[in-house]
Amino acid sequence: MIDDRDRKILDALQRDASIPLADLAELVSLSASACSRRIQRLEETGYISKRIALLDREKIGVPTTVFALVKTAHHSDDWIETFRGAIADIAEIVEAHRLTGSYDYLLKVVLPQVEHYDVVYRRLVKRIELFDVSAFISMETLKSGQAVPVGYAV
Repeated sequence: MIDDRDRKILDALQRDASIPLADLAELVSLSASACSRRIQRLEETGYISKRIALLDREKIGVPTTVFALVKTAHHSDDWIETFRGAIADIAEIVEAHRLTGSYDYLLKVVLPQVEHYDVVYRRLVKRIELFDVSAFISMETLKSGQAVPVGYAV
């Protein structure tokens, strides 16, 4: 079980994991050592799965986002594992979701320019058979972030 202080710690860390421990402790009204112990417990119990740095995509050279909707005629466990391996090996595919409805998968692809999508597409279809792939170019990101609401945590 976690409490409101734990939730405040989680919320603060997911917004900026580089926050100094003293500042975080003050924010949640704890001593630095007590706050540190809570963070360690939150890591050990899996509430904090990892700490990462989010990079500026413009500066890294991949400002373009394409969403690819994938249909497949195959749904066996073996095919799904092959698909997982194929998308894992393509760095430009940064997210993949299995869907309900008319399409089977949604892929988020980051690219240096939209023309590079064809390179990624060819690498993917070389590795696995797909029934249909429809690509959609993101014109503007209206909301983006990794932070999730912490109020539901138990």
